[in-house]
Amino acid sequence: MKRLAVYCGSSMGTDPAFRAAAQAIGAAMAERGIGLVYGGGRLGLMGVVADAVLANGGEAHGVIPQALTDLEVAHRGLTELHVVTTMHERKAKMTELTDAFVALPGGIGTYDELFEAWTWNALGYHAKPFALLNVAGFWDEMIRFLDHATASGFMSPARRAQLLVADEVDEAIEKLDAALGASEKKMVW
Repeated sequence: MKRLAVYCGSSMGTDPAFRAAAQAIGAAMAERGIGLVYGGGRLGLMGVVADAVLANGGEAHGVIPQALTDLEVAHRGLTELHVVTTMHERKAKMTELTDAFVALPGGIGTYDELFEAWTWNALGYHAKPFALLNVAGFWDEMIRFLDHATASGFMSPARRAQLLVADEVDEAIEKLDAALGASEKKMVW
């Protein structure tokens, strides 16, 4: 994997484990030569991941809407910063630039990015794998809900199986690496 998109919060959250995981994944990516693709912000976990990648000699590619740049939340020390007009353009550009996706703890923006990437994959727009980094059990309730949606007949087992889950950084990267090229660019019902 050459580049990994990281979806995560623009705040730190309440558990110090969230920040530690953001630092750990940034360092691990840089050490493995995996470039970061992310939302381009300097705040919260987003900034922590980018700073960790850069501090360890890696590349960080940000994609941020102009409105957020105008609010001065863009990270100005990145390898590359793409400024786009809309959030939709941001997600499309991030998908174009990355080989895989991982979601750390975050809020509604993180959920939106994750579910859009999953939807595009399910519709056959791309065949890039995605995972949850389940830091301190952050995603446990959502995982249970997705399993419930599957058991209730609203998501096929094949589609549910697309979402990888890992408790540790190395496990997430290894699962994504293994999944690269394993899926076809086709609809998954």
